[in-house]
Amino acid sequence: QVQLVESGGGLVQPGGSLRLSCAASGFTFRNYAMRWYRQAPGKERELVASITNIGGNTEYADSVKGRFTISRDNAKNTVSLQMNSLKAEDTAVYSCSVHIWGSTYWGQGTQVTVSS
Repeated sequence: QVQLVESGGGLVQPGGSLRLSCAASGFTFRNYAMRWYRQAPGKERELVASITNIGGNTEYADSVKGRFTISRDNAKNTVSLQMNSLKAEDTAVYSCSVHIWGSTYWGQGTQVTVSS
């Protein structure tokens, strides 16, 4: 079955960096676009970044443009999110996601906390 497992979250000071990773299994990874979402307490889930199946196109939320970079390694079935210049408002649970044949699959999420 489809499995998505995120890692790399943690506590970081404002201005710092973190790199999140998502390990995928149970489907042909190279055939599907991947997305990173985040959800902060009391807020709706937000699409942060997406990348096409071969990585040729990426898109970002306005709030993270120029600070976050999404990438993928189709040989290792992983998608990553490099987060630089982190701000307090980036604090959230970050999850990777894939949409396959009408169904959306999610990982368990990883907590990112930006605080001094």
